[in-house]
Amino acid sequence: MEIKKNEEYIVDIVDNGFEGEGIAKINNFTIFVKGAIKGEKVKILILKVNSSYAFAKILEIITPSKDRCNEDCKSYKRCGGCDLRHIKYDTTLEIKRNMVQSLVNKTLSTQLRVNDTIGMEKPFNYRNKAQYPVGLNKEGVPIFGVFANRTHEIIPTKNCKIQTKISEDIAQYILDFINQNNIKVYDEKSNKGVFRHIIVKVGMKTDEVMCIFVVNEEKIENEKELVSGLVEKFQNIKTIVKNINNKNTNVILGDKNFILYGNGYIEDRLGNFIFKISPMSFYQINPIQTEKLYNLAIQKAELTGKENVFDLYCGIGTIGIFASKYAKQVYGIEIVPQAIEDAKENAKINNIENAEFMVGDVEFALDELIERRKIIPDVVFLDPPRKGLDNTTIKNLLKVKPKKIVYISCNPATLVRDLKILEATYKIKDITPVDMFPWTKHVECCSVLSLEDSIQ
Repeated sequence: MEIKKNEEYIVDIVDNGFEGEGIAKINNFTIFVKGAIKGEKVKILILKVNSSYAFAKILEIITPSKDRCNEDCKSYKRCGGCDLRHIKYDTTLEIKRNMVQSLVNKTLSTQLRVNDTIGMEKPFNYRNKAQYPVGLNKEGVPIFGVFANRTHEIIPTKNCKIQTKISEDIAQYILDFINQNNIKVYDEKSNKGVFRHIIVKVGMKTDEVMCIFVVNEEKIENEKELVSGLVEKFQNIKTIVKNINNKNTNVILGDKNFILYGNGYIEDRLGNFIFKISPMSFYQINPIQTEKLYNLAIQKAELTGKENVFDLYCGIGTIGIFASKYAKQVYGIEIVPQAIEDAKENAKINNIENAEFMVGDVEFALDELIERRKIIPDVVFLDPPRKGLDNTTIKNLLKVKPKKIVYISCNPATLVRDLKILEATYKIKDITPVDMFPWTKHVECCSVLSLEDSIQ
């Protein structure tokens, strides 16, 4: 049977894929069905056909899964933020574990069972950072919200289940001010207009709030009134920053920041530590799960207080500062200068004297530590961006052979790709998914590699 575009079929969903989508088979031909759940019978419409697979949408759910739940968000199907909102939470954890397990089975020589996904007790309103694009709707009225999946069309959001309420309230206040003062919002086509994004960062433990205006021009009409109004209405706002981004780019933040109120940063607590968060620095989106992730990583590292520890891609120093309590010396490397400034400040705030943080591309800075300073790590923590490790970093690791590597990854595909190279020298002892992003297709993983247990 030839599968054709715009044809309808009734199919059984036999599995869920890497992005949570349902998988059906017609004469062994794979059909990916967004929003379908393993075990369901559905009527589908074929949207696109490739040589070995096709994409379809659901027309009717004939037999629903026991794991399907009532949708509690009107916009999630379009915004693309929550891919799994239609599935019971415990089932999403198992889907994520299975996804990582499938990658392990297909890629690694090491045969191991991926641990159960560490979930969240209350998986709602967990995001400590909201990034709202500002633009015009089809009627030419200014709006804020989120970009529709795979487009730059802005969908207004109301009562988002994963953002904090204060983020939405602040954004709505700014939008009302924009409308009342006839401030132009950004138009991507002409590269004109003022407001591009509203960013709100929240210290979940401290309740401190940072508001960032991302603007295309330095001048904001009635700027002082906007700032004073925000501070008066939202008592938790500790700082307001204006960020200038006048480039025609998908990158949200520009290079220039002007502090309009406060000292330009907020603080939050992770575990027993206080962390300073600035506009440009990376801080994990879900601090409740971050504590679990970092405690797991420290536990798996089995530090005794005698080790030299490298914290690569260290950001604002979170993992390194967690590890410093149990290590002899910590060395952190990060390419973003502002993040390293924050890391150094965070070490001071927490009275950490055995942690050193340096700016540099890990690919080259690691070589600097090893070759010039002759510092050999006993344990290495890795937390790279989604693209994973570069070849030079892997070569450096294999050259110095730390006894243990704890690899934290936000992308299971590149994690498993890198583990495939490392497993020739290291024993992969453990992989644990952590649900840092409930209701989405994304999952964080903590993998532990040991040199001593490997066959030399």
